[in-house]
Amino acid sequence: MINISILKRLLLWSFATVMLTPVLAQADFLAKGDPKPAVIIFSQSNDGGWSQAIHEARMRLENSMDIRIPQAEGIPETATAIRPAAELFIERGANIIIGSAFGYSDTFLELSEKHPDVVFLNPAGTTNGPNLKSFYGRTYESQYLCGMVAGGISKSGKLGFVAANPFGLVNWTVNAYLLGAQQVNPDATLTVVFTGAWGDPVKERAAAEALVEQGIDVIGQHVDTPTPQIVAQEKGIYGTGHHRDLSEFSSATQCSSVWRWEKFLGPEIEKISSGNFEPAPWGAFLSIAQGGTDIACCGDAVSEELKEKVMAERDAIIAGKHVFAGPLADRAGVDRVASGEVLDDGALWGMDWFVSGVIGQ
Repeated sequence: MINISILKRLLLWSFATVMLTPVLAQADFLAKGDPKPAVIIFSQSNDGGWSQAIHEARMRLENSMDIRIPQAEGIPETATAIRPAAELFIERGANIIIGSAFGYSDTFLELSEKHPDVVFLNPAGTTNGPNLKSFYGRTYESQYLCGMVAGGISKSGKLGFVAANPFGLVNWTVNAYLLGAQQVNPDATLTVVFTGAWGDPVKERAAAEALVEQGIDVIGQHVDTPTPQIVAQEKGIYGTGHHRDLSEFSSATQCSSVWRWEKFLGPEIEKISSGNFEPAPWGAFLSIAQGGTDIACCGDAVSEELKEKVMAERDAIIAGKHVFAGPLADRAGVDRVASGEVLDDGALWGMDWFVSGVIGQ
C-alpha cells in the first residue's frame, strides 16, 4: 500500500511533529459558490477498513447535508495519479477536495498553492496551509476502550495484537490497548506481532494464527483488513477491530475502534461555505469528543457490568481524561510520564516504547 520511500518518511513523521508544515491561523477563506466537495481515496471503497470508512463517511455526509459528493477510488500515493484526479474534479467545479492518505501530503500542498480558491482536507496527512488542513484521530482513546473489553472477556489474561508498522501512531494503539485491559485485569499481557504492511491478509492471517498458538484468547488489531477477526472466529476466540465495526465480518468481534469522519468533515464544510474556515498550524488531531474516532461496542460476550465500565471511561475521556497520564513507565522501567502530567502530542507521535506487559518487537 505504501512504498519504501513513503514508509521512511512516515517513520520520521512519527518521531516529531516538525514534519508537519505550519501556517499562521486565519479565518478568512471563503469558497466560491456553494460547497462542492469531492473525495479521492487511494484504495478501494470496499476494502473493509480505512478507505471504506472514508467512503461511508462520504455517503453519510451526502445524506445529512443533501449534497452530491463524487468520489474517485484506487488513486495511488503518487503525484502522477493524485494530480489529474484532483484537477479533473476542480475542472468540474469542486471547491473542496478530500484526500485519504499520508502519501497525498506533498501533492496536496502543491495543489493547494496552485488553487488558492479550493480547500484541501487530508486524513493522515502531514502538510498544512491557508487552504489545506491535514487531520487524524486520537485512536489511543478508542483502542484503550476496546482494550478494556478485551481484558474483561479474556479468560487467560493473554491478549494478542496484530499491528502494521512500529510507528508512533501504531505504538500508541498497542500501549493504550493494554492500559485499557489492565484497568479491568491488572495482570493482563499483550503479545504484538508487526506484519510490516498496512493491509496484507496473508501476513495478517499468519500473525493471528501464531498468536492463537501461543494461547491468546482475544486478538486486537491496527491493520486495514478484517483478517485477524476472521481468524478469531475460526479459532473460537474473541477479537476487537479497527477502522470500522468489524463485527460485520466476524461474530468474534466484541468492540471496534471506528472512524466518524463525517462528524469532523460536516462542520468543516459548513465553515468553508460560510467563510469561517480556520487553518490549523499543525493540522487537526481529533479526540472522541471532536468527532475523529469512537467505538462500536459491544458484542454479546460483553456483560452489562463491563459495558457500563467501558462507557463510563468513554464519558471520562470526553470530559478530559488522558489515557497516557502519569505516573507511567515503559517496560524497561524508564519513567515516561511524571505523576500529575500527561504525554504531549509531540511525544505521542514519537512514541517508540512500550508499556510493561507488552511482549514482542
